[in-house]
Amino acid sequence: MGKPMITVPKPKEIAIAPSLLSADFCKLGAEVEDLTAAGADWLHFDVMDGRFVPNLSIGIPVLSCLRKCTKLPIDVHLMIVEPDSLLGAFAKAGADTLTVQAEACTHLHRTLQNIHALGCRAGVSLNPHTPIDLLEYVIDLMDFVLVMTVNPGFGGQSYIDACTAKIAQIRERYPELPIEVDGGIKFDTISRAAKAGANIFVSGSGVFSQPDYKVAIAQLKKLAADK
Repeated sequence: MGKPMITVPKPKEIAIAPSLLSADFCKLGAEVEDLTAAGADWLHFDVMDGRFVPNLSIGIPVLSCLRKCTKLPIDVHLMIVEPDSLLGAFAKAGADTLTVQAEACTHLHRTLQNIHALGCRAGVSLNPHTPIDLLEYVIDLMDFVLVMTVNPGFGGQSYIDACTAKIAQIRERYPELPIEVDGGIKFDTISRAAKAGANIFVSGSGVFSQPDYKVAIAQLKKLAADK
């Protein structure tokens, strides 16, 4: 696509990625500008198709518009079936990362190759019940793993404690792999995920329910760093 790939935070670097699924869609552009000014590291863009998950969300036209509002990396999480057919369109619309669900990919190895060929960073997302063993066969093609700490499809869910052990297992097996977590990440849960080894934190209501985004993001970073 002719654009440089972003740098993915290393395991010892903390990044906060507010989830736009929890933003006010009536003023989404302004929300993105506010998050940029507030010190967000990434913007997490959830794409849902009503098939892989029981919900619909935003897609390519919205991403293309938001790309004009910020220079922050846009972290696109494709919770959709047959993601390969839309990789090119999302990359063209402005995605910096394309994360696919392992459960939705028939040929995951090929899918990750295609993502890199489009000039994007490649992530693999695992649902809470999905074992980590499959990562062994695509680890050389992954820029990071996304551990879902809720069942995907809706914002505002509670963190699933059993996923903490999964994060720790990934960190032990792959010490240099960036680990992103998504689901129920708030002031009272981020330390658990960070202590287990996560370093990129998607937070929806943990940011958007707070009156001051800058204060919320700073507090999340502090809690993750303090563990």
